[in-house]
This record gives sequence, C-alpha cells and structure tokens, in this order.
Amino acid sequence: MVNACLFSGGKDSTIALHKVIASGTDIDLLITVQSENEFSYMFHYPNIDATKLQADALGIKQVIVRTGGANEKELLDLETVLVDNDVKTIVSGAIASDYQKDRLDRIAKDHHIKSLAPMWHINPDEEFREILANYNAIITQVSAEGFDKSYLGARIDEAMVSKLYALNKKYGIHMLFEGGEAETFVLDAPLFKKRIVIDESSQIWQGQVGRYLITKAHLEDKDK
Repeated sequence: MVNACLFSGGKDSTIALHKVIASGTDIDLLITVQSENEFSYMFHYPNIDATKLQADALGIKQVIVRTGGANEKELLDLETVLVDNDVKTIVSGAIASDYQKDRLDRIAKDHHIKSLAPMWHINPDEEFREILANYNAIITQVSAEGFDKSYLGARIDEAMVSKLYALNKKYGIHMLFEGGEAETFVLDAPLFKKRIVIDESSQIWQGQVGRYLITKAHLEDKDK
C-alpha cells in the first residue's frame, strides 16, 4: 500500500506535501498529471516536465500520467493510476475548489483511499507567510484581468504579495489563485535536497493568458 501526493509542482501541492510529511506520514509516490487540455479544470498545464527535477530534489519516486484532459474523463486516468499503484492515502493541495476536492474525494471513497487536503480553506495570509519564509515559488501562468507580462517568472516575495492584494481589491481575484487566475512552480523548498536553477525560459502571451515556460533547468547544491 502506497502513500501518494497529487503533485503539480506548484506552491499548493508542494506545501501540502511538506505539511503531511511534517505530521509524520511518509510519502512514497508523487503522482503528476500531464494534461493535453491547457484549461483543464482539475490539473495544472505548464512546466509539467520540469516536475521531474522537483521529484529528484525531493528524492521521491514520481509517475507522470498523461490525459487528454476532457472534463470528467480526465478523472478516469487519475483513478486508474491510483488503483494501479495500490494507493492507500492521497494528498492534494486543494484550497477552495469544491469541484476539484469533491471529485478527488469521490474517487478516494470508491476505492477506500484516505484523502488528505491539509491546505483546505487555508487563510491566504498564512500561506503567504509560509511561502515567504521557506519557499522559492514563481508565477508561471496568468489568466485574469489585471495581470500583465511582468508577472511571468516573477517570484512570490513581499512585493508580489502586495501586488496580489491590490489585484484582489480591484478585480476580485482569488488571492491563492483557486479561480484559475494563475499557476506557480516551486524552485526550492525545505525538503528539496538541491534547488532548481532555470537556465533557459520563454514566454507566450495569448489574449489574457500568459505562460512562462521552463525550457532548460538543472539542480544545484543549496550552498552555492
């Protein structure tokens, strides 16, 4: 039986992983879903290939599941990998999306799997304190009014948090991006044995949607 984490490489799943491990539950497997649908309701889209570096940095085995990303049908691909890997506990970074959490919980219940969501309904201030103190996370996608190209690849630091509060006040964006306003990628975290350094990247801007793509990166000792 396997303890697994549904891992996108973003801030929420990474912090959820850390919280569960800190509570005393070992994680044996990272399950990462690579969707062909760039606007999947369930799964992150950009930089999934780069999560392999995160798995190496964590020293945790990873499986990458590919899905067409069709609504609801993509859940069958997730369900299959949970069953095939004999998962008994699944951890997710769900924060406020009932759509995501309800569907994951339903799959877990059907197969007698324990579903853990340690970030559920977390206060944004609490998550930002955690990020600022312990994580290097960057924004890799934006898709809401108020964002522009300057946000792509930018680190979530104190200045960025202030900008996000301003966007929340003016446009009503979800502070932690649970409305799909943005996606993130973690370059360093407490359990990473090495940090990720980006060597090459590119940007795509289509209408209101912008993406920061990591095209080349490597692991580096943290003392460098």
